[in-house]
Amino acid sequence: MREALRLGRPSDRWFKPALSVAAASALPNLVLCALGRLDLVAYTMAGSLCALYGHDLPYARRATTLARVVLGMFAGVAVALTAASLTHSAVVLIAVGAVLAAVQKAVADASGIGPPGNVIFTFVMAGALFAPQEIGRVPGHLALTLAAGAFAWLVAMAPALRRADGPERRATARALAAAAAHAAAPGPQTRHAATTALRAARHCLRLAGAPTADRRTLHRLLRLAEATLAGSGSSSGPGPGHGSGPGSGPGGGSASEQLHAWAAAVRAHGPLPVPPAVHGLPETDLPGADLPETDLPDTDLRDAAPQARVPRPRLLRSLAPGAAHAPAALRTLLGCALAGYATLLLGVDRPYWAIVTAASIHQANIALTWNRTLQRTLGNLLGVAVFAAAVPLIRTGPVALVLCLLVLNFAAEALISRNYWLGTVAVTPMALLLVEFTGDHPAGRLIGDRVLDTLIGAAVGIAAALAVTNHRTTDRVRHALHATGRARAHAERTLADPAAEPAAVHAASRRLAHSLADLRDARDTAAGEWRRRTLPEQALRAAEEAGHRTLAGTAQRRGGLHPAPESGAA
Repeated sequence: MREALRLGRPSDRWFKPALSVAAASALPNLVLCALGRLDLVAYTMAGSLCALYGHDLPYARRATTLARVVLGMFAGVAVALTAASLTHSAVVLIAVGAVLAAVQKAVADASGIGPPGNVIFTFVMAGALFAPQEIGRVPGHLALTLAAGAFAWLVAMAPALRRADGPERRATARALAAAAAHAAAPGPQTRHAATTALRAARHCLRLAGAPTADRRTLHRLLRLAEATLAGSGSSSGPGPGHGSGPGSGPGGGSASEQLHAWAAAVRAHGPLPVPPAVHGLPETDLPGADLPETDLPDTDLRDAAPQARVPRPRLLRSLAPGAAHAPAALRTLLGCALAGYATLLLGVDRPYWAIVTAASIHQANIALTWNRTLQRTLGNLLGVAVFAAAVPLIRTGPVALVLCLLVLNFAAEALISRNYWLGTVAVTPMALLLVEFTGDHPAGRLIGDRVLDTLIGAAVGIAAALAVTNHRTTDRVRHALHATGRARAHAERTLADPAAEPAAVHAASRRLAHSLADLRDARDTAAGEWRRRTLPEQALRAAEEAGHRTLAGTAQRRGGLHPAPESGAA
């Protein structure tokens, strides 16, 4: 419990989603307040919450991703409002909510949309499902959601006018900082964190669009970080080609210090640092030459060594029966349905919060789901206490209502990166505030229902996760082990070829590093699952050790990866 509830360091971009959602919701809410129609806030908030997504994406990709998010939110709200207008049967509405929550979970996981994932969609959908609705008003309410979503799109895209390469620079800075942490304290955890950050940075650059001088510079910095990472081998020994001790590297100081300096310069608003020319690395590295998507693990893991299949869109493969995300969607369906019916039997006439709680706790494995259950329960109970203390202020007038909602919107995103439970302390009173916009409700009844919904949703959600066995995690380990073996064999063949170009050696090294990162991810995910097949621990350990030895060999083949005498860093 201590590990699950421990506060971490805030994200380096925590203020971006916090400011975005506050700005996206401020104008619609104030307009409704001026018009005396705060009863419509729930519909505009559905669109405003779309501003939470896409902050790690370059603006070219963020534009299309946010448009899909807005359309997805519109579709979910449309189904919920239509169902609410056609029937008042809580039994039917719970079934609709459970199915929608499962679909949203599957699509969010399969598309890799990133935080906050499916939770916001389910939060909005469940609230709309149990609100009084008339079929004739549905088009107008949907128009409000779409208009607010369009405004949220503008808010999220607005920073591009000031700093068009901001996401790429932040991703590169995170990768350089992670590589610096590994150079300072080599080990399996720091290596995995650095490899993951490097992959994310390269993916961000690949999505950014046509190569520019600045993007080429960012690619060269990432190559230097990869070189340092590959050269450290499978142990905590010195960096590549430097005999002055662990972590020594380019630029005259330690590799860790140099990488940290580059990370700070990249993150700042000034010009990019000029990386030194490095022996053994090509001078150019265009985004289009990055690791192809086919080198990433397939999401259809029914076979440990899949044969060639007819190509299908990535999202459809991820949603197919037997895909990796199917058990999580089934757990969400079962948990939401049972949680809703349980709270209904106990007298809660609008059990939407139980559905949201059950949907929000399901993670990649049982261990993470249990942690999220603890975090959600604690955060909700504390959030209910915050709402109880704020009721006198909230009910002083409509302006106080709107201002409290804006503050809670900002606080939720500002706090959630430190720990999920801390952000939920602000999310819970925000959800209760949305009920207040439809008129005064007995505070005691609201608080009692939310406490009951939370406890039942958390208990039933974790029970559903335990009931649905997920063997896909073990299949993923076997597949990742197979992919690592292929990547290592390819790297060994490249090393054995005396005519191999440095670019080919580097590409083989990167592919192997990514395969090893996938293997570590798959192993950690499977280790947190229960009732799983036994993992091949000896084969996993041998594959990781052999893979890191080969990585060290690629660093030596590239000539030590030391800077050219005439080059330096700006």
